[in-house]
Amino acid sequence: MRWFWGINNMKLDRELISNGNPMELVVGFSRAVRVGPFITIGGTAPVGPDGRTVGIGDVAAQTRQCIEIIKAALEQAGSGLHDVVRTRVILTDMQNWKAAIDVRKKYFRDVRPVDTIMAIDRFVNPEWLVELEADAVISGWSG
Repeated sequence: MRWFWGINNMKLDRELISNGNPMELVVGFSRAVRVGPFITIGGTAPVGPDGRTVGIGDVAAQTRQCIEIIKAALEQAGSGLHDVVRTRVILTDMQNWKAAIDVRKKYFRDVRPVDTIMAIDRFVNPEWLVELEADAVISGWSG
């Protein structure tokens, strides 16, 4: 664990959050990184515990799976969806935005984080229709 000087010159630990994805070590990434009250979760794909794509062809099911993975990472970091301040919904087809956002709003209707919706050509796995990213700040954190 590394540390950084942060809020009011406090020493902030850097915690790497893993969900056991073998690609974390191959590629050199973490599911999430927490530094003090700040948690960042990178591109989260619709992958089940068996390593297979969840909801092939169904952007709503894939969005739900991505958010559930994000929720688990936040909980592992001592937080939850209630602390999310930003989400990014990344789609392969912008016409799927409404189905993805309908799922997203069920989780974040009251939290109302800022959001970005964007489209790309494709993901590493062509079965994936969506990935999500999230940033959170733990409310009431005192170090």
